[in-house]
Amino acid sequence: MKLLNKALTAALLSACAVTQSVAHDEVPGKKQAQPIVLQNGTLHTVTKGVLSQTDLLFADGKIVAIGQDLAVPADAQAIDISGQHVYPGVIAMDTTLGLNEIEAVRATRDADEVGDVTPEVAGHIAFNADSEVIPTVRYNGVAYAQVVPEGGMVSGQSSLMQLDGWNWQDALVAAEEGVHINWPRTYVVDTWWERRSAEEQRKANAEALQKLKQVFADAKAYYDAKRAGRDIPEDQRWEAMIGLFDDSKRLYVHAQDKRQLEQAIEVSQSYGFDLVLVGAYDAWRIADKLAELQIPVVFGSPFGLPMREDDGYDQAFSTPARLAEAGVNFAIAYPGYWDVRNLPFAAGNAVAYGLDAQQALKAITLKPAEFMGVADKLGSLEEGKQASIVVSKGDLLDPMGQSLTHMFINGRAVSLESRHTELYNKYQQKPARSE
Repeated sequence: MKLLNKALTAALLSACAVTQSVAHDEVPGKKQAQPIVLQNGTLHTVTKGVLSQTDLLFADGKIVAIGQDLAVPADAQAIDISGQHVYPGVIAMDTTLGLNEIEAVRATRDADEVGDVTPEVAGHIAFNADSEVIPTVRYNGVAYAQVVPEGGMVSGQSSLMQLDGWNWQDALVAAEEGVHINWPRTYVVDTWWERRSAEEQRKANAEALQKLKQVFADAKAYYDAKRAGRDIPEDQRWEAMIGLFDDSKRLYVHAQDKRQLEQAIEVSQSYGFDLVLVGAYDAWRIADKLAELQIPVVFGSPFGLPMREDDGYDQAFSTPARLAEAGVNFAIAYPGYWDVRNLPFAAGNAVAYGLDAQQALKAITLKPAEFMGVADKLGSLEEGKQASIVVSKGDLLDPMGQSLTHMFINGRAVSLESRHTELYNKYQQKPARSE
């Protein structure tokens, strides 16, 4: 028993040490106390074009006025940003920010719930606002993140978080706004790690699809029984999915292959779900259909090698332009956690391969806000919207030109320091080696 207690104590101390080592030192910004006016900037409004030599005034966390030579309130702080660019805060979709910290340390990973069908799991509950990763992501202009559980067939529900909070309650913007499903595989693979025969794979694929259909059927039966006023035991799983049937929640289907996408569309239409396709590498193959059915896409492969031998080398880079040309309603995502900081550059890379620059900016700001039902508050620079703003010396989408000088979330000044900047500043001071 003493050995067990010693082992338990050691494990608890180790867990505490890990927790302390991954808590960042940046203090969340204080509530806006006075009006602030950003003067003489180039405003990328998203909805009303690009406005040069324009001022932006915000107070009490909201944008009050936009225009040239705005009158500055007597109690306002004026910040001259001549030559700099102003953007709405970037919104990252399909992330595990705050859920994962260090891949090699199991105690810091909390994105994957045990079980195959766990729709009741909510991403924001496990969100770690003190994650060391968050400041590094903010540094590139990402102010908000959709936090998504992963793993299993029905992974759970996503929540929208702002990235400058003391805890998950402080950071929460929209809770449980959609249910996430990993669509079953529809194809057979021939690779070293797949030991099953083609026949076994097809059988497993069919069984997985049938299991998912049964999940939908059970959830629908539960919804119908509740609506009919029947006295039935409460089931947390089906309670979490009620919103899919009364249109208060979206169904996010994670799938890549064309056959998966088509299958997901067919099944979703039979229930009338508010469907959003996530990942969607093959979305370009059915772009006309997606545009016709007005199915939103969160394109999650903006970088990477071609999936197939006969795909073009630039397939990942050029897909956003092809979706835009077909009229598909889409956002751009960079799934993951620490690498989410590259999201603005992924959008910029799509511009290099044919996507209009304003559409690229919209794909990481207003479109994610629309998909998550918060476009009345976020995603563009408009009077009445929240003052969630980033200021950069150069193009936000250009890795060579981007250089943030200010970030505000709901009017609060946010620190742009991080573990990365601390280390950079430290080693800038390292004495040169003497010969």
